[in-house]
Amino acid sequence: MTTRKKVVPSFILTLSALTCATAAFSQSGTSVYEGDWPFYHGGESSQRYSPLDQINADNFDELEIAWEFSTANFGPLTDYSNPSTPIEIDGVLYANIGATRNVVALDASNGQVLWMYRYQEGDRYTNAPRKGAGRGVSFWTDGDESRVIDVSPGYHMVSLDAETGIPDPNFGNNGTVDLMVGLRNTEDPRFDSIDIGLSAPPFVMNDVIVVGAAHSTGGRPRAKANVVGDIRGFDVHTGELLWTFHTIPMRGEVGYETWLDEGVDFTGNSGVWAPISGDPELGHVYLPIEDPTGDYYGGDRPGDNLFSSGIVALDIQTGERAWHFQQIHHDIWDWDVPAAPVLADLPNGEKILMSVTKQAFVYTYDRATGEPIWPIVEEPVPAGDVPGEWYSPTQPFPTRPAPFDRQGFTEDALIDWTPEVRALALEAIDGFRLGRTLYTPPSTSEAPDGTRGLLHLPSSTGGANWEGSAIDPETGILYVPSRTQLQVLSLAKNPESDIDFSQSYGVRLPRVQGLEVVKPPYGRITAIDMNSGDHLWWIANADTPDRIANHPLLEGIDIPRTGVPTRSNILVTGSLLLVAEGNGAADAGPYMRAVDKATGEILSTLELPDRATGLPFTYEHNGTQYLAMFVGGGGNPAKLVAYAVDP
Repeated sequence: MTTRKKVVPSFILTLSALTCATAAFSQSGTSVYEGDWPFYHGGESSQRYSPLDQINADNFDELEIAWEFSTANFGPLTDYSNPSTPIEIDGVLYANIGATRNVVALDASNGQVLWMYRYQEGDRYTNAPRKGAGRGVSFWTDGDESRVIDVSPGYHMVSLDAETGIPDPNFGNNGTVDLMVGLRNTEDPRFDSIDIGLSAPPFVMNDVIVVGAAHSTGGRPRAKANVVGDIRGFDVHTGELLWTFHTIPMRGEVGYETWLDEGVDFTGNSGVWAPISGDPELGHVYLPIEDPTGDYYGGDRPGDNLFSSGIVALDIQTGERAWHFQQIHHDIWDWDVPAAPVLADLPNGEKILMSVTKQAFVYTYDRATGEPIWPIVEEPVPAGDVPGEWYSPTQPFPTRPAPFDRQGFTEDALIDWTPEVRALALEAIDGFRLGRTLYTPPSTSEAPDGTRGLLHLPSSTGGANWEGSAIDPETGILYVPSRTQLQVLSLAKNPESDIDFSQSYGVRLPRVQGLEVVKPPYGRITAIDMNSGDHLWWIANADTPDRIANHPLLEGIDIPRTGVPTRSNILVTGSLLLVAEGNGAADAGPYMRAVDKATGEILSTLELPDRATGLPFTYEHNGTQYLAMFVGGGGNPAKLVAYAVDP
């Protein structure tokens, strides 16, 4: 069934708004070095860096709200937590808003609406696995024409005229490409909807649009079979399909031999739900690929399972594989690659790619060849005892840099502020296995030894996650936000699925009267010199919550700054590291901190209207630098807020 889409008629715009939009496109800035923010992470390299320094340590505490844009009246449901990062080109912001992922263009100086495009997808929206605002849009221009590219919750790709918001009639079918056409493993009589969509922005480079794929979360998959998350390239002018890369290889393709038995014929997922990066000079696009169907059980897909849980570099014009590196063999921890690879030309001359991961590693490669910058060593790892599971005997361990968060969980990691607290913590973990090494496999809720599951660090949310990292290209220092949050890996049979084991219900994370059993910090920022691989410093992300500082068991105890396990959001500018406490934890505060890039010293703190839910970005327009981000998550509708000095 063909779905209809609607653009808000242009006659609702004022003449001044149209004039502003047109004037903006007479300029040519398309880079952070020209004061813009034209990509989700600033540029194709995903550095999250801008050289702007009008906002600096001397005036950070003078920042004031220049304008706000509320999403309260957009969409059938109120959006309380928008995770997106708008882009900015020549004085115009482009963003996703609302539960139905509307696309809006705003005047970058005051937040005035220039145009809006609204999807109308019917059942495709109702059945979409990735509803909500998404994480952002993409932009393309040849200097004469400009387009905004977006992927809907129902997996349609649209190309909009950047000046008017009207779909490009020469692109696809009147501006739209149906991304469900041509997918593998879509014919399953048990399900009336195809489990695929996307929340990350499409990636546009060298006149090619690269589209990822995301599915429902896979801890309790509906079946052992699912749609394959193949990655495709489309012509930016016409929407024509140029190539398809099979993330799960077909017979005769490289990697097919890593799938044993018949799992390759029905297993799905292995898409790219995280943002994508690229090198326009090399013509390479870099894919962070997720794990296959069954986040915690892979007995139906024995073997290493290329190309899952790794990085694949493709020729963006042809889709041909340039190189790959699998970072986890046969992933059964849901440690899929969560973040866009970061590219940088280091001061030492190396041209590298950095992949920050949930298991708290920074895998570092020559981005042209895929050769590791420092050795990555295959080391033996333990097998488990889950019936029917297949275990890889080894996993790849980077030798540098050192992990940026804790790996593995033992009794030494338990809180021990007092002997009583430690005794209670030991009591709380009784009946569980401990993941003493990083790749200790999950166990069942009714294991032969009487245990209920495995307690493990990091969790499936990281370590690092979709917030990624940021690098200062002038120094080669990488800044990585992470969290320390214990997870129970407990498997049981799901009677509603034909997969043998899924994440179990009813096995709760142990606590001590509301306290985490693992020692803090619970969230941190780590600075790593990528020239040498050395750690420089780390700081806790956020202060100690009142529920810890004022806990009856800890009366009279001097508790160090603990941080909180949030999705912290960072940005590097010419003079500062900016850190927002983020969202995802009840203790997160509405704060952004200006941090000294060299030392980690907190220089100043800005109180936000609400918690930061989107990643911060910065741009310059008419001589003023703005710092902006989506905030929400505190029971208030999401809004985009922009700060400036003396606005």
